[in-house]
Amino acid sequence: MLDQRRFANLPWGMIGLTFAIALIGLSAVYSATYTANGPSSLYYKQLLWVSIGVIIMFLALIPDYHTVGRYAYVLYATSILLLLLVMMMGRTGMGAQRWLAIGPFAFQPSELAKLSLTLALARYFAEDPKRGGYDLRDLAIPGAMVLIPLVLVLKQPDLGTALMLLLTSALIVMIAGLRMRSVFIMILIGATIVSAVFLVPPVRHKIWGSLKPYQQNRIRAFVDPSSDPLGSGYHANQSKIAVGSGQILGKGFRKGTQSQMAFLPERHTDFIFAVIAEERGFIGTGLIVLLYLILLLVGVDTAKNAKDRLGVLMAGGIVSMISLYVFINVGMAVGIVPVVGVPLPLVSYGGTSTITTFIALGLLLNIQARRFMLFY
Repeated sequence: MLDQRRFANLPWGMIGLTFAIALIGLSAVYSATYTANGPSSLYYKQLLWVSIGVIIMFLALIPDYHTVGRYAYVLYATSILLLLLVMMMGRTGMGAQRWLAIGPFAFQPSELAKLSLTLALARYFAEDPKRGGYDLRDLAIPGAMVLIPLVLVLKQPDLGTALMLLLTSALIVMIAGLRMRSVFIMILIGATIVSAVFLVPPVRHKIWGSLKPYQQNRIRAFVDPSSDPLGSGYHANQSKIAVGSGQILGKGFRKGTQSQMAFLPERHTDFIFAVIAEERGFIGTGLIVLLYLILLLVGVDTAKNAKDRLGVLMAGGIVSMISLYVFINVGMAVGIVPVVGVPLPLVSYGGTSTITTFIALGLLLNIQARRFMLFY
């Protein structure tokens, strides 16, 4: 259990920030799902998920993070197995097969895959350091580790989660260290692929044809929001209306027309930030962005001052993952990134996402609490 030294070393500021963001999220879900008969069942479910998440966050402090690292490959293999089960017997919703049902509950293994992949890559790079950085040939094994869940998630299809897997993994590789030659080669390869996509018609048609129709429509709507304002561009347009109508101080709690009159789709999940913007305005959204920024900076400090390479990579990977969540979700709400279905951490409705984020933050607390200790 937690001894007195570890308890004293806990970053209570990080815990307070986590609680503050979660409470803002509960308030937003309450408003976004409110019905004529009072609070909806979705709000009570989210309250349950947050409560369970808080308990698990503190439980994550009990084992040494090195122990978690030793089981990282087991967790990774388990997440792959769960993704395979989704393909065989997963529940379908909104055109995608992403959920596994256990009795009355359902969860998304792809959310767990993001965290397990982060931990597995952290262990791999911690156990195989390369003086001077990694060459591209050194990335064959971690590349395969990323590719397997990436393909399985794309099969669901879940482009947003696949994007998160790819970007988070890329940031972990950068934290682990790449030789400048490898960086230049990767930039050259990326530029070549992008050029081929835009300039070579057969390649462009092949990649475009591999996308699902709704994914194609979302990209069209992002490039030209006026092309289909009542169809594929509806979500993004309504979100921007909600964000803009909040102005400086917002319209007030449960007084947002876009959310309360159900003009804003997915208002309790993907577009919860737009609900906060409409009700609380620039001041409210500025506050939550500031809370995220401080939380992530504390996470960066945790990674910077971790006792060893494993702690640096685990903390850096978790901070990278949460940062991408925040950036992409807020970007969707204000129209600067395509709509890809990424939740806002601790705020959007969703059991698996909420609990996974609390576990990740619990591991950050774990690394922070042990950085001053000489023995584990």
